[in-house]
Amino acid sequence: MIKRVHLFVSGRVQGVYFRAHTHKKARALALAGWVRNLPDGRVEIVAEGGEEKVASFLDWVRLGPPASRVEDVELEWAEPQDERGFRIRYS
Repeated sequence: MIKRVHLFVSGRVQGVYFRAHTHKKARALALAGWVRNLPDGRVEIVAEGGEEKVASFLDWVRLGPPASRVEDVELEWAEPQDERGFRIRYS
């Protein structure tokens, strides 16, 4: 079953290659969607894929890449929108 999750990640998540690591992890899991920095210092992520792969991705996001410090992950489940590929959105 395909799942879609919309995330807002806060903490030390900008200036630490969070988007690049997220992009790499999502592509390794064959997820679709995107990641971008927000002006308020958070990172926003949308990811779609199989239930187990999305769950694995969520576990990874809660830890974050080595230089980051994830303090909170807000998540919202949504209906899949047939995303294609995973990309970094630039502000």
